[in-house]
Amino acid sequence: MIYLDNSATTKPFPEVMDSFVAVATNYFGNPSSLHELGRKAERLLMQAREQVATLLSVKPNEIIFTSGGTEANNLAIKGVAFQYQKRGKHIITTAIEHPSVIEPCRQLEELGFEVTYLPVNAHGLVEVETLKQALRDDTILVSIMHVNNEVGAIQPIEQIGKLLQRYPKAMFHVDHVQGVTKVPLDMKNAHVDLCTMSAHKFHSLRGAGILYVRNGVRLSPLLAGGGQEWQIRSGTENVAAIVAMAKALRLSMEAYERHSERLWELKERWFEALRNIDGIEIHTPVKYSAPHIIHFSLDGLKSEVFVHELAKQQIFVSTTSACSSKKRAPSKTLLAMGVEPKRAESSIRISLSWENTLEEIPVVVRAMKEAIQKLQGVER
Repeated sequence: MIYLDNSATTKPFPEVMDSFVAVATNYFGNPSSLHELGRKAERLLMQAREQVATLLSVKPNEIIFTSGGTEANNLAIKGVAFQYQKRGKHIITTAIEHPSVIEPCRQLEELGFEVTYLPVNAHGLVEVETLKQALRDDTILVSIMHVNNEVGAIQPIEQIGKLLQRYPKAMFHVDHVQGVTKVPLDMKNAHVDLCTMSAHKFHSLRGAGILYVRNGVRLSPLLAGGGQEWQIRSGTENVAAIVAMAKALRLSMEAYERHSERLWELKERWFEALRNIDGIEIHTPVKYSAPHIIHFSLDGLKSEVFVHELAKQQIFVSTTSACSSKKRAPSKTLLAMGVEPKRAESSIRISLSWENTLEEIPVVVRAMKEAIQKLQGVER
């Protein structure tokens, strides 16, 4: 098996699975309970929070644990909108955000908020000047992803954060789901107010996520209940998944330090190999892109058919983001970049991890060429 869909989800580290099983088995008490079993679970939760905060260079009371990236994005966007709506009802985001950002914004539009969707250039990047022109006195939130989940473009987060220092009414939210452990982000230097991360994108399990909320930022809770997570996110915490996530974050950051150069080399070799396949056009920008995402399109072939053809040989790639792949719609990111619709309908994403090797490239390239030849014959 050759797994090239790490942006959809990653394989959990064995040590992370061991931690999850140990906590779930031996420390299953409710961390809000007063008895000793509950207190042990609470201590583990506290230790995980401190570990995550240390790794991210923030304070423990700035960390809110959620069920994943989608909940964290919704909490950040709606929480700010509802809390600060008396200041204004204008929100700025981009045309290439993940559905868990776009859809909450659309819901807010139905409630009377106004949302500006910034365009991107041909490289998938937001122009800071374009954002500056869109800012208004009633802008209360700017939400821009760090690394685009489809083409891997890295947005100029530090420049945007610096710009927003001149607009104190506007909170700055960053979807860091595809960047965490792969593309460093100093949240303090970038003046980020809220930042989203998801456990299963860095070799932990699904069902846990992180929302960083800078001290001083207030959120209107989306879930009413027992007041867990600093009165902001009610619901009994998934202690086993949170402890596992904290360990995975540490292990993944250590892996980045050890393997980052090799991952960049792997990406460059993939670029070279794909350029030699007829009919393929690469859409991931050479500069300003993450080391683990490579996005390209096929000439006149349906992407989902190509994905299934490779899967027959135990080679796993994806089309757009995993959350959108079953909709069979053109890549909205490619459309926003000015790619023609026919090309945008035939896009493929390869996403790498530390476990991928150079030796996999010729195997996959050969399978790709065979699949293209076969499918072109079917199309004719």
